[in-house]
Amino acid sequence: MRKLTVALALLATVVAAPVLAAEVGAKPDRQAWSFSGPFGMFDRAQLQRGLKVYREVCASCHGLKYIAFRNLVQPGGPGFSDAEARAIAAEYQITDGPDDTGEMFERPGRLSDHFPPPAPNEQALRSRFGGALPPDLSVITKARSYESGLAIGLLDFFRQYQEHGADYVYALLNGYEDPPADVEIDGAQAWNRYFPGNRIAMVPPLSDEQVEYTDGSPQTVDQYARDVAAFLAWTAEPHMEARKRIGFQVMIFLIVFAGLLYFTKKKVWADAHA
Repeated sequence: MRKLTVALALLATVVAAPVLAAEVGAKPDRQAWSFSGPFGMFDRAQLQRGLKVYREVCASCHGLKYIAFRNLVQPGGPGFSDAEARAIAAEYQITDGPDDTGEMFERPGRLSDHFPPPAPNEQALRSRFGGALPPDLSVITKARSYESGLAIGLLDFFRQYQEHGADYVYALLNGYEDPPADVEIDGAQAWNRYFPGNRIAMVPPLSDEQVEYTDGSPQTVDQYARDVAAFLAWTAEPHMEARKRIGFQVMIFLIVFAGLLYFTKKKVWADAHA
């Protein structure tokens, strides 16, 4: 009985871990992501749209330092061709050097380069936002989560739902609203029902018709938020599809191996009792 109690306590700790990761305001609603669950896969078109939203809206404030342009070509990613990824990289100016004279210089980006930061250093970035530091978005969906409760947490454990961070990012981008009548906020802040404390230094970044889509998808805040949240879920785990595929193959192997061990055991003990 004591061992069972300890086991349940440890399980409750694991389930409650998302609460410690980020104590958000209102609880985000669950979204139907194509990449959720043990067999989920990324929607290539959605990832490409999410990249477009990031580049045109988010990149001026938030970096993506762990993602290289070559990742855009790799299997399981947005599905860009080598030429398309090279063209995207060439649109960026990368600081390189020193050259033969000892000077730093700028050149067009290459596939081997990472997405450049929005400012040369943290101090420069803070000075642009009155001391606030916009977080790097590379692994933001792994760093953010919300409380799910014991029952839902157990269900998520068994169905392998790991998209709490994407839910949070989507909800945050849709969560701007007017503050309560008895609350005053300064002009550098906004009110967001999903942000811890509700006061957020990022004013609403998205608006309808802000980013042009060429595939006929709705050009709305809701769609932009959904697409960029999916894209950031991919940046946080670019090899997710390979992990799921290998995990499934390992499970099949273990099942077959267990069956072989069972019949081997029966054969060995049958001979022993003969």
